[in-house]
Amino acid sequence: MAEENKNTIEETDEINETADTADEVGTAEAVVSASEDSTDDNGEAEIAEKKEAKIVDDILEIVESTLLTVFVVIMIFTYLLHPITVEGTSMNDTLFKQDRVFMSTVYFGPHYGDIIVINNDAAYLLDENGEAVKKDITGSDYKECLIKRVIAEPGQTIDIDPEKEEVLIDGKVLDEPYIKDTINSLSFTAFDFPITIPEGYYFAMGDNRRVSADSRNPAIGLIKKDQIYGKAIIRYYPLKDFKFLTFRK
Repeated sequence: MAEENKNTIEETDEINETADTADEVGTAEAVVSASEDSTDDNGEAEIAEKKEAKIVDDILEIVESTLLTVFVVIMIFTYLLHPITVEGTSMNDTLFKQDRVFMSTVYFGPHYGDIIVINNDAAYLLDENGEAVKKDITGSDYKECLIKRVIAEPGQTIDIDPEKEEVLIDGKVLDEPYIKDTINSLSFTAFDFPITIPEGYYFAMGDNRRVSADSRNPAIGLIKKDQIYGKAIIRYYPLKDFKFLTFRK
């Protein structure tokens, strides 16, 4: 009987030890599970933070690109390209009324053949010594913005022969494929040709010679370089007539 009680006690102790071991294992598993849950939460949080950071970076990049694009466009249209609208028929058949043109304020020259936009705030004629003199044109119908083609540059001598309807530069007849009509009259002119263009001035004419008010007119005369707003480089409207306005000799 005593042995049976002893065995029972021993068995009970074994059961208690087994239970304790099971409790420890369960506790360990619970700790591991909690640790794994915590790791998963931290991983998800890091992923979420990375996604948010990427979204912010993308937004900042878009904003930066947009601001840079706007800045470049503003700089281009402030210092490089200016849209202008052609009025009148003096540049037919190169340009027509309501054509839209980009004018560049950054250019070389201007040189023969370039189409320029002019601030006709004064007329410059020649005195008896061939020097340019300023003429007040207050009240003139031509005190406005003009668009014409450079025909003679500083230092060149220009002559106009109305009988042969030719323009000569330094004694050579110009080949002018751009004109609509030749010159047929010098009854109303600012100069006694031939003349030599003073330094810093230009002689300009419209391509539609018989109707163009240009350097031949006393209310316009020579074009001082300071009067040149810029050089017309592209006709962009009408779209079907898109054209670069550069001239090649």
